[in-house]
Amino acid sequence: MIRAGQGAQVRQAHEPASRAPSETSPPATDPATEGLEVYVVGGAVRDQLLGEPAGDRDWVVVGATPEDMAKRGFIPVGGDFPVFLHPVSKEEYALARTERKSGRGYKGFTFYTGLDVTLEEDLKRRDLTINAMAQTPDGQIVDPLGGQADLGARLLRHVGDAFVEDPVRLLRLARFAARFPAFSVAPETMELARQLVTDGEVDALVPERVWQEVAKGLMAAEPGRMFDVLAAAGALVRIAPGLMYNSEIKAQLQCAAERKLSLPQRFALLCRLSQAPESIARRLRAPAECIDFARLLPQLVHALEQGCSTPEASLSLIESMDGLRKANRFVGLLEAAQCVGPVKIAVWERRLEAVNAVDAGAVAAAHMGNAAAIKEAVRSARLRALQAQES
Repeated sequence: MIRAGQGAQVRQAHEPASRAPSETSPPATDPATEGLEVYVVGGAVRDQLLGEPAGDRDWVVVGATPEDMAKRGFIPVGGDFPVFLHPVSKEEYALARTERKSGRGYKGFTFYTGLDVTLEEDLKRRDLTINAMAQTPDGQIVDPLGGQADLGARLLRHVGDAFVEDPVRLLRLARFAARFPAFSVAPETMELARQLVTDGEVDALVPERVWQEVAKGLMAAEPGRMFDVLAAAGALVRIAPGLMYNSEIKAQLQCAAERKLSLPQRFALLCRLSQAPESIARRLRAPAECIDFARLLPQLVHALEQGCSTPEASLSLIESMDGLRKANRFVGLLEAAQCVGPVKIAVWERRLEAVNAVDAGAVAAAHMGNAAAIKEAVRSARLRALQAQES
């Protein structure tokens, strides 16, 4: 195991080691970390080994106390365990820790961050081998759990049997399956994923935590793979009751990914065939825009399938979608609907332009404050504008 003060011996202890790109290395001179044993860990190391752009870096500090970090100007932000923000870069530095299961769910853990906790012990508590690697300040990879081999094999494999103690690991497994479509899930890892469901651990997940992972999965390269994994584990019905997911929805999500649609658009497509999409969105604590898209997209698709060939039908659809006030949202819904069937967005944009060109104020002034007459007159003017535009 790697203990405080053994950073210089990492390469010998874990041959063969490789060198990661320098983007994950700390500055050559950093007063805040000078003298500390620090490592970049997790996703930053994984992504650079895969040749992907470097994202946020997470750091582990071995052999230090909260008092040591405070003296160096680090800002404490951790709740359950000590995490600090670097005084300049604001990157997160966590003290090396171990964990022990103490209750249900992903919050049911107690943590230990003593000076004797090693880097290897910290890595062993992580979810997947590809996320359980670290990099030394001189660029060497610490990989005691075979993460590099699994990267080469394109395999998502759990670190240890503790995988079944934290239901968030199932969500992350599913999300990484969506992010890395070339990777398969190890059969033994899939078994542990099912165990998280049969043991009832997934029932302890709070909606906000589920949404956090679902949102990331929806924005991944192949969103449907997330829901394939959750369904195969038996978790989908537990975390999103009422969600209708099938091959049709999977294909439409892939269309959304290829078109680089937004999160609200993708979420609406996910929920499109469900009986109560708005209820699913609210249960998951989805943002208001996602709720609106999930509620409106099925109505829009149904109207388009019924046909909107007349000015009356076109105006009725625009009105039902609140397209006059929220034209951008209406166009966004049309873009999502393109993943369901053909939609001539340019035609609808011209229709929106025509009805918005009507001077509602001038029409109102001509009717001397009669609200009912004003409403009817404005609508008639918009219908005439549509007729003129389409003639």
